[in-house]
Amino acid sequence: MNKHIPLNKIKLDDPFWNGVCELVRREVIPYQYEALHDRVDGAEKSYCIENFKKAAAVVSMLKSGKSVPVYPIDRWQYTDENSDAGSFKGWVFQDSDAYKWLEAVAYSLINHPDSELEQKAKELVDIICAAQLENGYLDTLYIINDISKAFSNLRDNHELYCFGHLAEAGVAFYHATNDKKLLDCALRFADLICSTFGEDKIRGYGGHEIAELALVKLYEETGEKRYLDTARFFVTERGKKPYYFDIEQGKTSREGEYYHYNQAHRPFKNQDEAVGHAVRGVYLYSGAADVVKYTDDGEIYTSCKNIWNNIKNKKLYITGGIGATCDGEAFSFNYDLPNDLAYSETCAAIGLIFFARRMSEIDASSDYADVAERALYNTVLAAMGEDGKSFFYVNPLEVNPTASREDSRKRHIKPVRQKWFGCACCPPNLARLISSIGEYAFAENDSTFFVHQYIGATVKSDIAEVCINSDYTSSGRVEITLNPKHKMSLALRIPDWCKSVKFSAEHTVKDGYAYFMIDGRTTITAHFDNTPQLVMCSNRVRANVGKAALQKGPLVYCAEEVDNGADLQKLILDRNTCFTQDGEFLIADGWREEDIQKLYLPLSDTPKSPCKIKFHPYYRWGNRGENEMQIYIRI
Repeated sequence: MNKHIPLNKIKLDDPFWNGVCELVRREVIPYQYEALHDRVDGAEKSYCIENFKKAAAVVSMLKSGKSVPVYPIDRWQYTDENSDAGSFKGWVFQDSDAYKWLEAVAYSLINHPDSELEQKAKELVDIICAAQLENGYLDTLYIINDISKAFSNLRDNHELYCFGHLAEAGVAFYHATNDKKLLDCALRFADLICSTFGEDKIRGYGGHEIAELALVKLYEETGEKRYLDTARFFVTERGKKPYYFDIEQGKTSREGEYYHYNQAHRPFKNQDEAVGHAVRGVYLYSGAADVVKYTDDGEIYTSCKNIWNNIKNKKLYITGGIGATCDGEAFSFNYDLPNDLAYSETCAAIGLIFFARRMSEIDASSDYADVAERALYNTVLAAMGEDGKSFFYVNPLEVNPTASREDSRKRHIKPVRQKWFGCACCPPNLARLISSIGEYAFAENDSTFFVHQYIGATVKSDIAEVCINSDYTSSGRVEITLNPKHKMSLALRIPDWCKSVKFSAEHTVKDGYAYFMIDGRTTITAHFDNTPQLVMCSNRVRANVGKAALQKGPLVYCAEEVDNGADLQKLILDRNTCFTQDGEFLIADGWREEDIQKLYLPLSDTPKSPCKIKFHPYYRWGNRGENEMQIYIRI
């Protein structure tokens, strides 16, 4: 089994990622702190910190024996218009936004100590811990509105989901600050969960998964086997009959008719296709892979592998996005990958990266890091504006602003990034991923150091000191210097987009990695051919027949109206065209069809004029005002 390298052993220094990480540290994290406190003009209110303060007041009243008001728990979102002023506000999972922010802060503090930021985070930790009940329970919706109904609607109300993010934040914050207060808070809640759910207890599981991977993380931190056992129970109990969600809802459903959305339609060992809500899915699959690492459960692993292959081969956008339909924010049927209707939620791409890392820790195949790279350099980065204060929740591959305004089927497609969201799961999720990017770049076991992502860094691993100098996104050249502690091997991923690669030393290739024997201080260079290339889709993807996308190295490119004029659908590329580079742009000779006013006419060649077509990295689209955007171009 491979393991990722802890952040405190990694010092990033990369010409591409330095600026991204600094943007998150200097702009995104402070901005999100203000958003969580409802202090961003023109942005939707979060209510997140307000809820913790309300819950702390309720806990104080309960401790003193005072009666507390009771409010309804009957919806997913509580607003000023539909709920009492004293009740919980926001979405049922609002607590998780604070936890994800704290996790991002923790990762940032590891490499960039900041006493002022740390103090703000500790003050928030104090507010959170004050809202915890004596038995360990912590969910502000139920504490504020009606604690008697705790754990009564696991399908919809996200208690176990919020716990999962609390646990991840607790572990990260302890590692960053040596302060155990938030971790102890998470452990108390975990102990309550372990004593509540199991084979001879409540046989339930969360409607929105993440508790599974969080419990494994607590097991890794403490060695307490009950956390691993409960994680495995949540994975293996899911989808068994009678359906637990039916039991708590007091109804009977046919063969999983409602529960594809929650991946609870059948037992996990019988699942082989990614279905339902995409974020829930990849969080479950990540937790299941974590369970495999410590239990060697072959049935769970087989399902993880089958589901991975289904995503990679039939349900993955070229940008690394997943979840093609806004109907349930879900995976659609195989090969259904529309460009202008794509949902491709930011959190789903992030969860896919989580799944990829865990699978690579079980099996060192380049399949996993290839997909993670695609998601990381395209969908994840596109979700954040260059100002660090605007975000995409949905990441389409084609945008017509008029359609976004006037077509109800496309109103989820935004032509410009938003300041914040009432349902703000994506921005803090993005911040915590980028702040911990080193954990996804490198891994090791007793004899091998793996480079999954070519990010410049100095790494002090258990088996070697490693220095990576990377010009990966520009020239494709990477230099790796190792000072090993004993004889070892170095494994360098050969990216799936790379037509040819030159290494400076002899090597063998296995499962998409080049392996080098290292015995003493060594420097190895790699040069990956990142010549721009047109990429086609399977002809089973109806949306892209007769079209191609442009890719250079890990970066997917797009055409924008600001560079090419309106009506991008009229642009045509020659399949044999050559591309020239102009700064961040790629330029090619092509044609623009003349406008046809008549709706129907006899088939003939449409007149067209030569033109230059200008392509921009997809991750940077939408930063120059509202305009059309398109990845796939007619060929």
